Amino acid sequence: MDWWDGFWATYNTVIFSIGVNAMLALSIYVTLSCGLLSLANAAFMGIGAYTAALISMNTSLPFPIALAAGGALPALVALIIGIPTLRLSGVYLAMATLGFGEVVRVVLLNMDITGGPLGLNGIPPITEWWHIVLLLGVTLYVLARIRRSKIGRAFEAIKEDEIAARLMGVNVSGYKLLAFVIGATIAGVAGGLNAHYTFTIGPANYGFEPAVELLTMTVFGGISSLIGPVIGATFLTLLPEVLREFNDYRLAANGIILVLVILYLPKGIWDPRRIRAFFKKNKGAI
Repeated sequence: MDWWDGFWATYNTVIFSIGVNAMLALSIYVTLSCGLLSLANAAFMGIGAYTAALISMNTSLPFPIALAAGGALPALVALIIGIPTLRLSGVYLAMATLGFGEVVRVVLLNMDITGGPLGLNGIPPITEWWHIVLLLGVTLYVLARIRRSKIGRAFEAIKEDEIAARLMGVNVSGYKLLAFVIGATIAGVAGGLNAHYTFTIGPANYGFEPAVELLTMTVFGGISSLIGPVIGATFLTLLPEVLREFNDYRLAANGIILVLVILYLPKGIWDPRRIRAFFKKNKGAI
C-alpha cells in the first residue's frame, strides 16, 4: 500500500478541504433556502476557527469541547447581530453581512490573543478524516430532517414570497433568525475542523475572497437539494488543484463561474427537476 501512503501524504489536505468546504457550502445553503443573501459565513468560520484553536492551544479540554465552542460562539454572535440586520433584504443584507465580515477580520488583525496579522501557529493537528465524515454526515442528516419539517416548509415559503408567508401566519423574523444561527453554527464547526488540520490560521483566511468563494460553491452546485452544495464544493475545491498555474486568478474565475451559473443555470448544476426532465425527454433515444 505504498502508493496509498504516498497519495494520502500528498492529497490529504485537499480531501479534508473538500469535506470542510462542503459543510461551509451547506451553511450558506441554509440561509439561501430562507431567502437570505448573507456573506457572513466566512466570518463565522473565522470565529469558530479561532475559538476552537485557542481552546486547544491554551487548555487541556478535549477536542469535541473545542469544536462545540467553535460552533456555539458564532451562533451567539449570529443571534446578536441577526436581530437588527435581518430586517434588511437582498443586496442591503449582503452589504451589511459583508461589512460584519470585515469588522471580524479587522478585530482578529488587531488583537494580541489572536496573534494579530501573523495569526495563530502551531495549532495541534487533531482533525482526522473520520471527524469530517462524521460531522458532514450529521449536518446532512439534520438539514434533511429540517427540510422535510415545518421549519423547512416555512423557509421555502419565506424564500418564495415573504409577504404571503407573513399573511399566512409564518413568523418570518423568527425563521430568518433561526436560519442565520444554524448557518453560523455549521460554519463555526467547519472552521474549528479546518484550523486543526492546517496548523495555522490568519485574518486573511476569513475576508471578502473566502466569502465569495463559499457563495460560489453553493450557487454553482445548486440549492434545489442538499446534494448541490456538496457537489459545488467538491468541484471548486478540486479545480484549483487541476489548474494550479491559474491560481492567481481564482477570484476572477469564481466571479465568472457565478455569473455564468446565474445566467444559464439559475438553479445550479444539480437541479433534480431539470435532470428528470432531460431523462424523460430522451428516454426513447436512450
